[in-house]
Amino acid sequence: MAEHNSCAFRTSIGGQALIEGILMRGPEKEAVVVRDQEGKLVEKVEPLRFIKDRYPILGWPLVRGTVNFLDSMVHGVKALMYSADFYPDDEAAQPSRFEQWLESHIPSKKLESAVVALAVVLGVGMSIFLFMVLPTLLTGAILHFYPGFPMWGRNLVEGLLKIVIFLIYLIACSRQKDIYRVFQYHGAEHKTIFCYEAGLPLTVENVRVQPRHHPRCGTSFLFVVIFVSILISSVVFGIWPITNVWLRTAAHLLLLPLVVGITYEFNRWVGRHVQENRLAQILTAPGLWMQNFTTNEPDDAMIEVAIRSLELVLPSEKGKDAW
Repeated sequence: MAEHNSCAFRTSIGGQALIEGILMRGPEKEAVVVRDQEGKLVEKVEPLRFIKDRYPILGWPLVRGTVNFLDSMVHGVKALMYSADFYPDDEAAQPSRFEQWLESHIPSKKLESAVVALAVVLGVGMSIFLFMVLPTLLTGAILHFYPGFPMWGRNLVEGLLKIVIFLIYLIACSRQKDIYRVFQYHGAEHKTIFCYEAGLPLTVENVRVQPRHHPRCGTSFLFVVIFVSILISSVVFGIWPITNVWLRTAAHLLLLPLVVGITYEFNRWVGRHVQENRLAQILTAPGLWMQNFTTNEPDDAMIEVAIRSLELVLPSEKGKDAW
């Protein structure tokens, strides 16, 4: 099995698994490559425009984490909508009256923007509710019967519930048949990036033997978000004890940008040092283990999609993608 050589480097390239395809983002461009129903590769390449170029403050450490997270959400939803057009339907379903009304009264670009905005709001909102609000509500309900429960114990119970809910969520997603192939593309994306970072030619044979667990994965990012939120809330609530469920929930929401910012900087540090730094390897181990639920071994056709998507975003200047 091929392993990373000593001259391997870390790149700023990242990706996202889609429906029968992959979104890959480089330092200059992003590419969506989808395999259509006839087995052909459909490519869509666009230049990247960063909001930090217009507003430099949004590129500062701790600030850029939240900005990049929201930006990746928007681009990810757009790519998912694009890839869905190539997904084979079992039945040719007729659009509903509501869908027909929307198409006839709202311009397609405005409708797409509205759908993307709604999907991002719902996605972020669901994540906040599941992994932050729900654990706080459950903890408050459980400890309602134990009014003298110590604050450190409340923080511990709330933190454990966050991790348990996150695990249940991952396991439930991994059991869905329709998601299995998406997670195969997820594995193909990781393997291809590993192959490139190892300095190997981008061939199916070289990519296939790479590991499918990557330290900069979104799964690891979400886990670190939860872990960092536990640490920060434990410190904050240790200094300012808050037992009221709604006040604790509001405090969690106010702390969220800081949590995301710290997580982003942590992931950048890990991405640079995970191969040679033992501490980085230990800290990333839980997130890598959780990728067992969100990545599957891809077939060669999926690897070909990943290779092509990566080739399309490689920078014109060698080394420009190095962190």
